[in-house]
Amino acid sequence: MDVIDVFKTGKIGDKVSLEGWVRNNRNQKEFGFIDFYDGTIVDSLQIVYTKELDNFDEVSHYLVGCAIKCDGQLVESNGKQKFEVKPSKIELLGDCPADYPIQPKRHTMEFLRSQAYLRPRTKTFQAVFRIRSLAAMALHEYYQKNNYTYVHTPLFTTTDCEGSDQMFKVTTLDLKNVPLNEDKSVDYSKDLFGKQVYITGSGQLHGETYAMAFKKIYTFGPTFRTENSNTKTHANEFWMIEPEMAFMHLDELMDAEEDMLKFVVSYVLDKAADEISFLDQFVSNGLKEKLEKLVSSEFTRITHHDAVELLINSGEKWEFTPDYESDIAKEHEKWITEHFNGPVFIYNWPKDIKAWYMKLNDDGKTVAAVDLEVPGSGELIGGSEREVDINKLEELIKIHGVDRSQVDWYVNLRKFGGVYHSGYGLGFERLIMYLTGIENIRDVIPYPRTPGNCEY
Repeated sequence: MDVIDVFKTGKIGDKVSLEGWVRNNRNQKEFGFIDFYDGTIVDSLQIVYTKELDNFDEVSHYLVGCAIKCDGQLVESNGKQKFEVKPSKIELLGDCPADYPIQPKRHTMEFLRSQAYLRPRTKTFQAVFRIRSLAAMALHEYYQKNNYTYVHTPLFTTTDCEGSDQMFKVTTLDLKNVPLNEDKSVDYSKDLFGKQVYITGSGQLHGETYAMAFKKIYTFGPTFRTENSNTKTHANEFWMIEPEMAFMHLDELMDAEEDMLKFVVSYVLDKAADEISFLDQFVSNGLKEKLEKLVSSEFTRITHHDAVELLINSGEKWEFTPDYESDIAKEHEKWITEHFNGPVFIYNWPKDIKAWYMKLNDDGKTVAAVDLEVPGSGELIGGSEREVDINKLEELIKIHGVDRSQVDWYVNLRKFGGVYHSGYGLGFERLIMYLTGIENIRDVIPYPRTPGNCEY
C-alpha cells in the first residue's frame, strides 16, 4: 500500500501495511511520533506508537532516514491530519546513522546541491520532481490526443543545427595519439563513424523530416550545449520538447503554443494540487495564483518592432537600451509582460539575430519567428515558420556560414513535396522552473551538468 492511497481513500478503522522512511522521530517515555513518508505524496503520515509495541525501545531509537515497515490501523488524529496510524508492528528495513545529512530542518539549496543523491528525500524536491513527472505526462497526453506522432531523434548527429561551437564533439580516437591528415587536420576517417560527429543540440532538423511524413510530430529528449554560462537558467545538459507541424503558418503556431501551455499548466494544477500548495507556501508565494492566471489569460501578440517602440517610449531608464535590430533583454521581457498583464507573443524578429532555417518575411529584414514571454520567467518558448523556399534557404545557409554538406538532406525536403511548416522549442527545465517557482535550473533537474560541475 502507498501513502498516497491512504490519503485518497483511507478511512478510520482501515488496516494498513506501509513501507517507507522516517522523516522525524520524536520519542517520549511512554509514546513516540514518527513522521513517515514513502515518496508517493509530499505529505507525511504520522505514526503514533506506544509501549504496547513489543519493540518500543528499539523503535524509539530509530533515526531520521531509516527505512521501516509499519502494519497498523488508521485512527482519528488529534492533530491537523484527519487520521494517523496506530501501529501493531514496526520493522526496521534499512538502518541510518546519526550523521545522515538530511535532517528535519531547513537546508539551503546550495547545501542540497552538494547532496544531490539525497536531496530527493526532502519535501521541496519531492514536490519539484513529482511535478516534473506530471508535466512530462501532460505533454505526452496533450500531443497524443492532438494527433502528434512521438519521434525519437538521434543523440549522435553530423548536422550542425545550433552552431558547432555550441556542440559537444564525439570521438573514439586516442587523444594521446590523434591521427592526422597531411595538412595536420584530424583524420576522422579513422574514427568510429568515419567523420566528425556531435552530440545533438536540437532534434529539430530531424523532426522536420518526420513532419513531412506524419504532419504533426514532437520530440522530447535530452540535448547538450557547450555554452560556458553560469546563469540560473543555463545548463549543459537539459531536456527539450520540439514539435514540428506541416501546413502551419505563424499565427497557427502561436495558437498551438498557447493551447499546449494552458493544457499542461491546467493538468499540473489539477494533478499536483498538494505539491503546488506546498511550493506556494514555502518556495514561491503566489505560485498557484500565477499559474491559474496564465490558464485564464489572453495571450497578447505584438511584433518585435512594436515591442521595441513601446520600450523606447516607456520613459523607463534601461540598463540595456532597446534596439530595433537587437534581442530583448530580461528587463525588457519583464516590463512587457507587466505592461500587458499577462503572457506576450513577440513575433517577426530581425533576421540577423535568429537562426538560419527560419522563414524570411517579405520585407527581407525580418523572419517569421516568435518568442513567448511569460510573467515572472521571461522567454519560455521559441519558434518559427521554417524557410520552405529552397533558393532563400540556400542563401541563408551561405549568410550564416553553415556547412552545406551537412544539411544536404535537409535542403532536399524542399524539393520532395516540401510544404510550409512551423515548429517550436520548449526547454523542459525552464517549464518546470515556471511550474514550481524554483529559481535555479540546477534545482529542477536530478543531476545538473553545468560548467565545472559534473558530479555523480
